[in-house]
Amino acid sequence: MAQDESEIRGPGGLPYRPCAGVVLINDEGRIFAGQRIEMQGAWQMPQGGIDKGEEPLQAALRELVEETGVSPDKVEVLGATSDWVYYDLPPELLGKAWKGKYGGQRQIWVLMRFTGSDADIRIDTDHPEFDKWCWIGADDLLDNIVPFKRDVYAQVIAAFRDHLA
Repeated sequence: MAQDESEIRGPGGLPYRPCAGVVLINDEGRIFAGQRIEMQGAWQMPQGGIDKGEEPLQAALRELVEETGVSPDKVEVLGATSDWVYYDLPPELLGKAWKGKYGGQRQIWVLMRFTGSDADIRIDTDHPEFDKWCWIGADDLLDNIVPFKRDVYAQVIAAFRDHLA
């Protein structure tokens, strides 16, 4: 992860946006998934950009709070992907998403076990991204993810498979 990623370019010669994602699992190994407000039927795990000077774990914990209301004291960090995983934006989103600055994302994913109760999950945050949430099995999540993120999710699920339902 320490390598200089600034030279790696995505579609259209645009750089990849650095991002952290959270694979939040419950005691049964089921994964938290939220349905995106703006895209009915599109489910995803919490994720978002890494701010300048922020480490991936810090960003993952921040995104977890921002998107689910789950505070860091309600999770146990179990691991992270050993390297960046990448996805490219599809042509119809290129030049539109993230104000046209990026061609895709490079992501570090952090596996966390949820130690709280479902009542601790609050998707009605200050800037909500999800309108529904559920605990879902890994294969069902793959079936419901937007197609352009499916390969990344498959890599992440493979990395953490031993912990997942």
